[in-house]
Amino acid sequence: MNVFPSFAELAFADLTTIGVGGPISHFVEPTSRVGIIEAVEDADRAGLPLCVIGGGSNMLAADDAFEGVVVRDGCRAITVPDEAAPVENGEPVVHVNAEAGCNWDDFVAFAVGLGLTGVEGLSGIPGTVGASVVQNIGAYGQEVAASVESAEVWDRETKRVQYLPAADLRFAYRSSALKTSMYAAPGIPGPKYFPTPRYVVLSVTFRLTHRSHGVVGNGQLAKALGVEIGDKLETTAIRAAVLSVRAAKGMLEDAGRYANPAMQGTKREENIRAALDSQRAATGVEDPDWDRHSCGSFFMNPILPAAVASALPADAPRFPALAADGSPAVKTSAAWLIDHAGFHKGYALVAEAPAALSSRHTLALTNRGGAKSSDLAALAAAVRDGVRSAYGVRLVPEPVVIGMNLVAD
Repeated sequence: MNVFPSFAELAFADLTTIGVGGPISHFVEPTSRVGIIEAVEDADRAGLPLCVIGGGSNMLAADDAFEGVVVRDGCRAITVPDEAAPVENGEPVVHVNAEAGCNWDDFVAFAVGLGLTGVEGLSGIPGTVGASVVQNIGAYGQEVAASVESAEVWDRETKRVQYLPAADLRFAYRSSALKTSMYAAPGIPGPKYFPTPRYVVLSVTFRLTHRSHGVVGNGQLAKALGVEIGDKLETTAIRAAVLSVRAAKGMLEDAGRYANPAMQGTKREENIRAALDSQRAATGVEDPDWDRHSCGSFFMNPILPAAVASALPADAPRFPALAADGSPAVKTSAAWLIDHAGFHKGYALVAEAPAALSSRHTLALTNRGGAKSSDLAALAAAVRDGVRSAYGVRLVPEPVVIGMNLVAD
C-alpha cells in the first residue's frame, strides 16, 4: 500500500487527465481487495469525505484542498475463469474478470489480443474498469452495459460484498445504479454518497464473444474504415480505427502523463510505449497535446421531452431515447448545441486563456497549460449559460465535479 500522508505531496492535478485540482489531505493506494475495503471503511468510520479515483479522466476537482481521503485501487489483474468457452446462441462466450483498478484500455487491448469481441469500439477511453460500469461508458456503437455480466462491489451501507448482475446495475445513458447513488438529481450531489457511490466496484466480469471479427456500429467509424454500418471487420482493425478517430479529435489522454511518478504502475508499460509512439506520430512533436488535457466529453447529450426537442432548430440532431422514467424521449447533441450557440472549437473567455474548448472538438474543455479548476469552471458556466439562453436546454456536466457547483439553478 502506498500512502501519501501530507496533502502537500499530492494533488488532484497529479491524478487527473485535465491536470487541475487542489491538494489532497490523505491518499492511499491499496494493492489488495481487503485493503481497498479497509481504506473505504476507515474513511467512512471517521466521517471523512471519500473519493475513490480511477484514471482521473472523468473528474474535475476544485483548487481548494480536499480535506478527506482519496483511494486509488491498486488491484489491476485480468483473468479468464472459463476452463472451456460455453456456447450461447451458436457462438462461444468467454468470461473475463478484471479488477476495478485495471486501466480500461489495457483491458480492451487484452480482450482484442485474445480474439474476443464486445469492447473494441470502446478503445482509447481513459479511466479504469471500475469507473467504466459506474459511468456506463460508450462510443462508436458500443456501451459497456452490453458486455457486463456482473460487478463485485463493496456496499458502504450494508458493509458487505455484493455481486450485482447487469440487470441490478440499471444501466442507462452514461449512468448506472452506482452513479445515481451519488446524486440527488442530475449533477446535484446527494447528501450521503458523494463523490463516491454507495457501491465501490472491486471487480467486473465481462461476457465477450470469441471471434476475430466485430460489427461496425457507428457511421463515423464506418467512414474511417471505408465500410458500411453493420459490416464485419477484424476487431484489431476496428480498434486501430477507433484509436485513430479519437486521436484526430483529441479525445485520448496525453500518454505523457504516465511519466508523472504519481501515475507510475497504473498502466501496462508496453501499452504506454505504444500510446506514446502513436501520439508522436499523430502530432509530430514531443510536446504535450493540450487538446488531450481534458475530462473527455464535458457535457452529456441532453435527453429531452418531445415538446422541448420540437422547439429546437430543424437541423438539430434528434435520436430516439428513453427518459429516466422509461418514457419515450429525444436525445440531441450537446456538441451541436454548443457550437450553434456560438462556442466554436478553440473558444476561450479571453485571448490566450489557460482554459479553452478543444481546437478539435467543442465538447471537450481543455487545460492549455497552467489552468486552474476555477478557469475551467468559468468556461463551463459560460458555455452552459449560453446554450440555455439560446435553446432553453440545460446542459449537465458528465464528469464528477468536486467542490464546485456547475449545474445552473
